Amino acid sequence: MKSNVQTESLVGTDWVARHLSDENVRFLEVDVDTTAYKYGHIPGAIGINWTTDLCGASENRLPDPDSFMRLCGSRGLSNDTTLVFYGDHHNWFAAYAYWLFHYYGHDPHKLKLMNGGRSKWIAEGRALSTDIPQPSPTEYHIATPNHAIYTRYDDLIDRVPSDQITLLDVRTPAEYRGEITAPPGIPENARHAGHIPGAINVPWIETVHEDGTFKSIPELRSLYEQNGVRNDQPIVVYCRIGERAAHTWFVLHHLLGLKEVSNYTGSWREWGNQANAPVA
Repeated sequence: MKSNVQTESLVGTDWVARHLSDENVRFLEVDVDTTAYKYGHIPGAIGINWTTDLCGASENRLPDPDSFMRLCGSRGLSNDTTLVFYGDHHNWFAAYAYWLFHYYGHDPHKLKLMNGGRSKWIAEGRALSTDIPQPSPTEYHIATPNHAIYTRYDDLIDRVPSDQITLLDVRTPAEYRGEITAPPGIPENARHAGHIPGAINVPWIETVHEDGTFKSIPELRSLYEQNGVRNDQPIVVYCRIGERAAHTWFVLHHLLGLKEVSNYTGSWREWGNQANAPVA
């Protein structure tokens, strides 16, 4: 698998520490545990609650454009701001927020993900704050959505199974095999268990070290090559609700530089609840 490495979108904790007072940079914490932020966060970081801020009412879960603009404006974000995302659980929802801002047209050169996320920052003994920033409201405007990185159910249903696309299921092997429909402790389940026919299973967790930092480029390239993931055709990534898929999308698109990678955000929560969707 050959690719152009794109690392400008990934920054380390040292980079973050150097830019804590940079007025052109905003840090956004997006956690699986929505209470974690209030117990301590990177000084000046703004909290984003994925359950209320990043989820829409439709099956694809995307917030509508107006809701997204209101969210950004209420957090004092501008279109010229460099945004650095981080969170718990090795950046699950931080990566999803990153993907969402990319989708709604924020300048990709001004979007960054902090390698290792919240746990690495804490493990290094770096400063935490419980102060809640109160930014002045702004007017945020979205550009034309980047549909190239987004796949809908209607886009996919007529292409499955197909040898024209690579379907990548990044859930746990137990979810993929249909033994469970969601990770332990998740109340939201699908009617059907299994995976989309033709999908390859490469769990997202295999892309990171124990401390949550991404594996090296050669290791990542080898991981996907050994699992038969091709880079000469479009790749559609999915999980349960799109957040683990966004993490893998970041790996493929930004770290390995693959161009035709999209996130099926409806993922198994949508596919597994459709009466006529094929299941393997």
